[in-house]
Amino acid sequence: MTSSNIKPTESELQILQILWANGPSTVRFVNEEINKEKETGYTTTLKLMQIMIDKGIVSRDTSSRTHVYEARVTKGDTQRNLLTNFLNSTFKGSAMSLVMQTLGNHEASKEELKEIKRLITKLENK
Repeated sequence: MTSSNIKPTESELQILQILWANGPSTVRFVNEEINKEKETGYTTTLKLMQIMIDKGIVSRDTSSRTHVYEARVTKGDTQRNLLTNFLNSTFKGSAMSLVMQTLGNHEASKEELKEIKRLITKLENK
């Protein structure tokens, strides 16, 4: 799957976050992790993960009795794609508008501001 085709729903993204953090996992494990935040039935999680297989977002190892699911997309590719889509649809592609809105609505720590300055300097020196 190419990075431009990565379009997980909010629920699928929650499952991906669990798989990225924990590696290949069973539906039961994923469901238990989801239930720490929001009560979700096992069959709902199973159905979502089956849909994710059809979309090519996850793969399933059926070599043992308990099926194990693994993310087929990387966290970085998914984040880049989602951010690009968000930037284009919400800010008409303007990174400056996104950053200004973010900094205006969020009080950045001194460490965050230092990292932002470092990134700007790095981009200017390219």
